[in-house]
Amino acid sequence: MFIDVADIFVKAGNGGKGCVSFRREKYVPKGGPDGGDGSKGGDIVVIADDHLKSLMDYQYKKVYKAQHGGDGEGRDCYGKKGEDVILRFPIGTSIFNKETGELLVDLVENNQRVVLLRGGIGGKGNARFANSVNQTPYYAQGGLPGEEMNIHLELKLIADVGIVGLPNIGKSSLISKVTNARPKVADYSFTTLVPNLGVVNYKNDKQFVIADVPGIIENAHQGQGLGHQFLRHIERTRVLIHLLDASEFKQMEPKKAFDVLNNELFLYNKEILSKKQLIVFNKIDTLHDRSVLDEYSQEFSEKVFYISAVTGEGVDELMAELVRYL
Repeated sequence: MFIDVADIFVKAGNGGKGCVSFRREKYVPKGGPDGGDGSKGGDIVVIADDHLKSLMDYQYKKVYKAQHGGDGEGRDCYGKKGEDVILRFPIGTSIFNKETGELLVDLVENNQRVVLLRGGIGGKGNARFANSVNQTPYYAQGGLPGEEMNIHLELKLIADVGIVGLPNIGKSSLISKVTNARPKVADYSFTTLVPNLGVVNYKNDKQFVIADVPGIIENAHQGQGLGHQFLRHIERTRVLIHLLDASEFKQMEPKKAFDVLNNELFLYNKEILSKKQLIVFNKIDTLHDRSVLDEYSQEFSEKVFYISAVTGEGVDELMAELVRYL
């Protein structure tokens, strides 16, 4: 199951208490204080792991607490340090303070390791307070509490290229044509329910990662269709393939479809529109008269690509353009 958002509570361990103790040895008539220090509580540590692809584990377990530090003991014995809790997340996970919305950590590299919350410092035992004025202190420090926080997790796939378009436009067909990814392909809307990710090996020389997201429809910002919930996965991309329908059975005229989707991208995050966009007409294999393609291209000032994700026609030229840009 692909889960890309989750909320959890995390707490670092409390520091252990210092000990009040005095030496009680038979041949030491003036035994002094020997209370040891409490130890530090465990930290909350996060690590990026490229073996993980989803936040599913954090949908079921919501609370993570590190171990408290051990209390000090007599004979100057220190408490045992609390064990850390290590949380592993997929690469591309952003961690936010749920209350303030502040971005705390952005995990973008494999094995990236960050101490998210620190455990409390242990208290000092009474042996640490002995001096010439007070040789028998009867007090020790308590440990400090560990940090705690409600955090919000968002997974944003890391890809070089993102494919966007209306439902049933051929995004999954294209990604399955150029990578080893095998997303579901069928002749109905919203076949793709979660983002798909694949690696393009262009002529066994150049590699880049490409992702498609479920189809976006007009008024997605109001929750229609699948809404905007998966658009976060194209935020990290460098190039967008804007896929349009060239077939005779299209659900919307290409220029209107282009404007509708760009408007939804703007309403989600206007910075996405600053990315490089390649305008690509798909399903040209279904056309009996291709002269209509000239009419379509005149509606755009940018270079337009024509492909068939089914037969592969024009796909190599599109991949070559992506390699040149990337």
